Amino acid sequence: MWAAAPAGAQVTSRLNVVALGDSIAAGTGAGDYEPGTERTCYRSRNSASTLIVEQFKNRGTEVNFDNVTCSGAAIADLRKTFNGEPPQLDALDQETDLVTLTVGGNDIDLAAFGLACLQGNCTGTATTALLNRIPGLTPTLGDLLAEIQQRSPRAQIILTGYGRIVSNAPNPPGVALDPICGAGLLTDAERVSGGQIFAALDAALSEAAQSARADGINVNFVSPYLNSTTLRPEFAGHSLCESTAPFYRGFDALGAGQEGVVAVLHLNQQGHAALANLILQDAPR
Repeated sequence: MWAAAPAGAQVTSRLNVVALGDSIAAGTGAGDYEPGTERTCYRSRNSASTLIVEQFKNRGTEVNFDNVTCSGAAIADLRKTFNGEPPQLDALDQETDLVTLTVGGNDIDLAAFGLACLQGNCTGTATTALLNRIPGLTPTLGDLLAEIQQRSPRAQIILTGYGRIVSNAPNPPGVALDPICGAGLLTDAERVSGGQIFAALDAALSEAAQSARADGINVNFVSPYLNSTTLRPEFAGHSLCESTAPFYRGFDALGAGQEGVVAVLHLNQQGHAALANLILQDAPR
């Protein structure tokens, strides 16, 4: 329905695209932020949704793009004024063709869990508590998907996952890694716990999309995971603390002139490019 025209073709179609969601959706950590959002919503021109829109435009499709994503947003925040911005869902209407969405991490306090891993011990009770919260995300997200379809009945919804942010294995020997991988910060046990959280979150998002499709909602789930356990080849080896270039920000985000803690454990520019390619490959046309 929303396929771009072939390269070099004249404009023969128009797409109305709306980007919804949290800091991952906004591209926090990917740099080149829209003016006025650098200290609030952190909307990056390198976000996956923006890159997709650029692909459409380059192939001759006229696109009306409304990016209302905002760092820190949880599911409920999409329905109300948040961070000085109008409700994200108000950007939807009957003419919307494509909706991109990443949300859910803030509903389970994923950032707080990551901070606990870095500052103390997030294994055991802390991990169990978060794992117990994740199943409740599925029906809440299902309600959101239904509301999106109600507001934009002809739209294709692309729900995207978070992936595995940090490797669940020890540091590879002899490889220069981000300082976040240093001794005394992320123990082997904490990495295993993190892997459990990332996998469970992905499974909950996938289940929400599957249930919504069964109810007739036009939604597709695109994830860095193949099956909520194994990463896709495009993302394999690119978590933090692995031997190849990471797709996520570590303590490099704390350097002079960088975004600061808000960007830590978020997709970087290369990660968003990889996610955009997955969406373009996987999403039904």
